[in-house]
Amino acid sequence: MKYTVETEIDLPLGKVIELFDNPDNLKYWMDGLVNFESISGIPGQPGAKSRLIFRMGNRNIEMTETITAKRLPEEFTGTYEANGVYNIVKNRFISIPGNKTRYITENYFEFKGFMKIIAFIMPGSFKRQSLKYLQDFKRFAEDDIRNLNVIQLNGTH
Repeated sequence: MKYTVETEIDLPLGKVIELFDNPDNLKYWMDGLVNFESISGIPGQPGAKSRLIFRMGNRNIEMTETITAKRLPEEFTGTYEANGVYNIVKNRFISIPGNKTRYITENYFEFKGFMKIIAFIMPGSFKRQSLKYLQDFKRFAEDDIRNLNVIQLNGTH
C-alpha cells in the first residue's frame, strides 16, 4: 500500500525543522507514544535504531525505527517494523509563500499474516492515522510558537 498525505504549517521552514528534528518533541504530537529510546547508532542520524512503544486501545505496540536518510528539509526517511507490518515513511518539508511550510509524508506499507487481513478490511485507517500525525504536528508546532510568544511578551521564561 502506498499513499501521500500533507499539511500546511503556518511557520517558516527553519522553525518547523527545528521542532521536527528534536526527538524530545515526539511526545507532544505522536498520540499514543509512551516510550522512545535509542537502541544503536547516533540518535537522529542515518543508521540509528530506536524502539518506540505506542499505547493503542488496551494494548501496547512496539516498533523499531531505523533512520535511512536525513537531508532536512528535503528528506527524513525511516523504516518502522512491528509485528506483521513494515512501513517506510519519507518526510519532506517545503517552504511556501507567506512564511509557511508544506509538510509531506510518502508512506509505503507491507503486511504479513493477520495484518494483511486488517489492511485489506481497513486500508483507510492507515492513511487516517498518518494524516492525524501530520495534523497533530501542525497543531503542536503552531501552538508551541504561540505559547512561546505569549511567554516572551509577558517577560517570563
